[in-house]
Parts: sequence; structure tokens; C-alpha cells
Amino acid sequence: MVLVAGIDSSTQSCKVVVRDAGTGELLRQGRASHPDGTEVHPDHWWTALQEAVAQAGGLNDVMAVSVAGQQHGMVCLDSTGEIVRPALLWNDTRSAQAARQLIQAAGDGDLTKGAEYWAQATGTVPVASLTATKLRWLAENEPGNAAKTAAVCLPHDWLSWRLAGYGPGSGVQGLPALRTDRSDASGTGYWSPAKGRYLPEVLEHTLGHVPVLPEVLGPLEAELKTPAGALIGPGAGDNAAAALGVRAAVGDVVISVGTSGTVFAVADTPAQDASGIVAGFADATGNFLPLVCTLNATRVFDATAALLGVDLLDFDDLALSSEPGAGGLSLVPYFDGERTPNLPGATGSLHGITRANYKPANLARAAVEGVACSLADGLKALTDLGGVVTNRIILVGGGARSQAMQHITASVFAMDVTVPAPQEHVANGAARQAAGLVLGELPTWATGPEAHVSADATGEVLRRYHQAAKARG
Repeated sequence: MVLVAGIDSSTQSCKVVVRDAGTGELLRQGRASHPDGTEVHPDHWWTALQEAVAQAGGLNDVMAVSVAGQQHGMVCLDSTGEIVRPALLWNDTRSAQAARQLIQAAGDGDLTKGAEYWAQATGTVPVASLTATKLRWLAENEPGNAAKTAAVCLPHDWLSWRLAGYGPGSGVQGLPALRTDRSDASGTGYWSPAKGRYLPEVLEHTLGHVPVLPEVLGPLEAELKTPAGALIGPGAGDNAAAALGVRAAVGDVVISVGTSGTVFAVADTPAQDASGIVAGFADATGNFLPLVCTLNATRVFDATAALLGVDLLDFDDLALSSEPGAGGLSLVPYFDGERTPNLPGATGSLHGITRANYKPANLARAAVEGVACSLADGLKALTDLGGVVTNRIILVGGGARSQAMQHITASVFAMDVTVPAPQEHVANGAARQAAGLVLGELPTWATGPEAHVSADATGEVLRRYHQAAKARG
């Protein structure tokens, strides 16, 4: 039996799975938490990884390992390999103004022209989450740290580097050890998915100089090994690894329902969206992964359940007990502002209230329908660009466990929905990549039991949602 390991270093925790490379059978696993916050010293990730690896029985007997991780996080190293400052994570918004400045500068003060430049150059219009905007913030606010930054990498790149035995004191100039993959590089804002290369001119206008950057490996390349001799894969960004974990292929759309919501598709052509709604990322197989993110998902369920004084199981039952359309109630779920559409100062709103329909069951269903409709708008943004084929909808994330979310998603999207069994899809995707290193191709592991929910839709729910969203202004 050949063993491989997959690692998911997310915002909140580190998960490790050890699987049989041939069958995908789960043999061991471990987990450790990360500290809260939007600024974290990478040493915490390394400590958590070691703890999770120990829980999973170690890596000395695995033939290959790959790391998937939270995207965009800015990890700066000095010339000796020391961390320059704590990493700014994807959800750190202090670089929002820097994003606007980058767009303006590219268009000589014209935001529309600037957005068009960025969409063509990188596939993504700058927002606060991208690494490039964080580097711009660093140069403007901490010029001393910017000047000390000899290399820039991402969380998964840095962890792969550490797994290879490198670390503080190793040095970074000319060291053939920093490695990344297309999917994570495509979220930096200074790498072009369409051209497959870094954009040094972007780094000159952000950090002020061009640092050492990780070499971008192909999907099944491995140039590093652990001290025990295991191959270290190129790794992936978390969404791309999740796509690997559920075996998404061209024509598949993955909807992830968690604290936030994401809609991403595997496509064979790169995406460019000057509106900034769609991020034109790459995937971990050589294809592309256009992605839309919404800010509001399961926290809408949490807040509504708390208002109704029920737990999430009872909330789910309430939502299912109401008829489609929630008796005429429509909830626009912009509780925390919104990313899609880009309305950071927006608030949520409830429409169509009458004495007859103002009932707990209808309110619960309206909350789920609102989130599903918001995600449907994300899919429309993908398909409107062209290049995205929708043959199958795959529903994942914590919210996918909700029976109401499963059935309402199928209804709102007017498509059958596939729901894989709850698993560590990101870590599994990383393990599947690691198995590909050993086997020479990605294995076709079974994904486990799947639920298939049939569509039963009239389009009325989505139509009334759009009326409500327009009415809220």
C-alpha cells in the first residue's frame, strides 16, 4: 500500500489526511486550530501543521504530500529567510484604498480603463483580498519592512518550503526551494493566468521592487522532498483543491456554502471581467477556475435561527415546512454588506410582509431562498462572461448539510444538484494531487456517497428576489 498525505491550511485550522494512493481510502487524520485575526505570524501555521501531522501519525511513511491553503495571504521573507512581519490574510481589508489606487493608476485616473487593464493583465480587478494590494499597503505604510522584503510567497508556498526542511536562516536569494502552483499564483494580482507568467511591472508599482517569487510548477510537478524523502507537490489554493477533492471537471460548477459563499466553475479558457465581479483564477489541473464570492451565507441562517429562538436543525425543518416562495416573503441577505454585487455598505431587507405570511416557517425559508438567489446571481455572472458550461452543480461546505439548502438550491438554480458526503474536500484534493505524483496521473478515487436533488422550479422565487433587491436600492 502506497500512502500519500493532503494538507489543508485554512484560515481557521490545519487539517491533515493520510490516504491510500490507489483507492483513496482514509487511513489517518489530524487537526489543529489557527489563531483568530486577519494578521497572523506564519509560525502559528507551522506549529499547527506539526500538531495535525502528529495526530495523523506522522509523514515518515508517506510517498508524497501536497499542501492546499488559504489564498492571497502576504508572506514576506528577508534575505535570510526570516519572516519580515506577520502575514496579512485575505480577509484583512486595510488595503482597500490601495486596491483603488492601483486601478486608478493603471487607467491614468480613469477607474473604468484601469479595471479593463487589470482584467486583461491578471484576470482579476484588484480588491483588498489580493496579495498585490497588500504589498502596495506595505510599501506605503511600512517602507522599512517593504525594503527588507527579499521574497514574497503565499501561505501554502511557505509551508511547502518548511516541509522541505528550509526555514529561517536558509536564505532566499537564488535558492531553488520556493514553489507554488497556478491556482494560488493566480490570486496574487501579479501573475497572469492567460499568459502563465509573473508581471514584474506590477510588483514595481506595488512593493517598489521585484522580490524573489516562487517558481510556478505544473499540476503534477515535484521538485522538493521532505527530509524523509516524500515528494512535495505543487499544492493549490483552497478552492482549486476543493475542486480536485470533488473531482470537478470542465462543465462542473461548485457552490460552496460556508461563512461566505463561493461559486466557481472549471473552464478551459481564462476569464476576464472588468466589472470585478468574477475573479479569473486558474485551477490545479491546467484549466481555469473563474470564481464569484458572496459575503453572506450560513451566518444569515445563524442570525435568523437566533431570532426565531431555534437551533439550526429546527431552522432547517421550519424552512422545509414552508411552501416555495415563503408565502410571498423575500429576504435580500446583505447582512454584512455584499461583494456580489459590490455593495460593501449595504444592509439586508425583508420584502412582501403581510399579516398572513409573517410566520416563522416563511421567514426561515425566505432566509435560505435569499442566500440561494444570491448565489444564483453569482452563477449568472460567470455564464454571462462566456466560456463557462454548466452541466452539473456540486454543492459543498457546511451549509450543504442543510436539507433546505439542498432542495432550495436545486429549485432556484433550476438544475439538479449533487451533494457529496461531508468530507475534508480541500485536504482530500491535496491528497489526490499527491497521489498523482506517485501514480503519474490524478487517480479517480470514489467521492463517497452522494445525494442527488432534483430541480422543481418555476422561476418565480428568483424573479421576486430580483424585484426585492432592486427595491432596496
